[in-house]
Amino acid sequence: MNAEFLIVTLLVGLGTWLLRFLPTRFMRGTGDPDAPLSRFLAATGPAAIAALYVGASLPMLSPQLHVIAPLVLGSGAVTAIYFWRRDVSLATLGGAIVYGIVFGFV
Repeated sequence: MNAEFLIVTLLVGLGTWLLRFLPTRFMRGTGDPDAPLSRFLAATGPAAIAALYVGASLPMLSPQLHVIAPLVLGSGAVTAIYFWRRDVSLATLGGAIVYGIVFGFV
C-alpha cells in the first residue's frame, strides 16, 4: 500500500471525525445560532454541495451544446424547482429527471 494514500486516508478520516465530534462536544447546551461554530457548521453543508457540484460538472464542460445540454437543463431545473417550491428533495429529483430525459434524447 502506498504510504501517501494511507496518510491522506487517515487525515481525511480524522477531519471527518472532528467535524462530527467537535460540535457535540463544544456546543452542548448552548444552542446559540450566532456563535462562530454554529455559523461555520451552517455554512459547511452548502459549501460541500457546491464543491461536489463543481467537481462533477467540470468534466462535462464542452463547447458543444449537445454535450452540455443535460447539465445546463438539469441544473436549471434544480434551480427553478427550488425557487418555486423551496424543497431541496423535490428540486433534486426534478433536476435528475430533466437531466435523464435530456441525456436520453441528445
